[in-house]
Amino acid sequence: MTANALNTSRSKEIFRAAQEIMPGGVSSPVRAFKSVGGQPIVFDRVKGSYAWDVDGNRYIDYVGSWGPAICGHTHPEVIAALHETLEKGTSFGAPCELENNLAKMVIDAVPSVEMVRFVNSGTEACMAVLRLMRAFTGREKVIKFEGCYHGHADMFLVKAGSGVATLGLPDSPGVPRSTTANTLTAPYNDLEAVKELFAENPDAISGVILEPVVGNAGFITPEPGFLEGLRELTKENGALLVFDEVMTGFRISYGGAQARFGVTPDLTTMGKVIGGGLPVGAYGGIAEIMEMVAPAGPMYQAGTLSGNPLAMTAGIKTLELLKQEGAYERLETTTKRLISGILQAAEEAGLQITGSSIGGMFGFYLCEGPVRNFEEAKSTDTEKFGKLHRAMLERGVYLAPSAFEAGFTSLAHSDVDIDATLEAFRESFTAIS
Repeated sequence: MTANALNTSRSKEIFRAAQEIMPGGVSSPVRAFKSVGGQPIVFDRVKGSYAWDVDGNRYIDYVGSWGPAICGHTHPEVIAALHETLEKGTSFGAPCELENNLAKMVIDAVPSVEMVRFVNSGTEACMAVLRLMRAFTGREKVIKFEGCYHGHADMFLVKAGSGVATLGLPDSPGVPRSTTANTLTAPYNDLEAVKELFAENPDAISGVILEPVVGNAGFITPEPGFLEGLRELTKENGALLVFDEVMTGFRISYGGAQARFGVTPDLTTMGKVIGGGLPVGAYGGIAEIMEMVAPAGPMYQAGTLSGNPLAMTAGIKTLELLKQEGAYERLETTTKRLISGILQAAEEAGLQITGSSIGGMFGFYLCEGPVRNFEEAKSTDTEKFGKLHRAMLERGVYLAPSAFEAGFTSLAHSDVDIDATLEAFRESFTAIS
């Protein structure tokens, strides 16, 4: 695959105009390409495993709208179902049966979920679950892990990874110290640090929240016994265990990370895949806890567009597609082949690299491994990754524009796509080494 001098004149024109009317020219920081350099690509359309920019360049896409495009972009069955629902209306602001249908599918699939509440984003789901943790336990403190991102709510913007790490921001102005004083942090994969926090804050910690597989500090998997240890520690201390499965839910297995690893939390947040490409989020858990949520209980949370018929329809059809025989086996095979080829290509080019994959998620670091937490992830060569990102764009492959984001495959990625991608990596690694 030969590198091309990308013609991105239309992208540049649109981005210049965007900078005059939107902060940084984008609606979400990582899109500005600040951590990889060069010109942000402005998308025009997507289909299957591909994305086209406004200048007509085609890319094999490994961002997949940051995860939800697990069946491929604009899957014809999802689009057909949306067209049918669209004729009935885009939003009711009232109950619809589609909510029941998707809720039942989520409850049947995710081990921890007996009741579910739909919201409009992963951030909103995590904001609500934080309030629910505190309401149920009567405690105010929460433990999160360095590099885990749970949305941009004040209490979570502490060592948050993702776009915060990409931009080099330790926290965010505007977040009161009084708010973050109740947020305790520990290194991911470090049970001893969690034990110490519980010992130092007896009867004060409402729960522990984490990405069971970290996708917002690159891609970090739990070491054997880590998730199991957290489950034991929270039970011993009367605290709740919350899995943020906004990324991992329905992506690394049909029942998410908790089904894959056999560890059942008390509460779970979800998003992305269950919206099938439309804005959606959800939180759920055991009925005793969820019945604290209004109007069943006193903890208030509401949303005008929550459970809207379009998002419910896209989610239902996406989960139906994922339930088809062999879907996850195919996804896992594709992703393993991709990451194995990436690691081999880097080694052949004489580059230090470490990486792995689970289900339809993957990631790699340009450093010597293993990477077990965010501190170790920060040793990746971000400057070299920026050069790699540009080289891959020139060869028609779109990677996340940050060294601290996971990559995503889909059922639409073919052997031809993987072959072309690995050829692009071989050429790009050689070019930057």
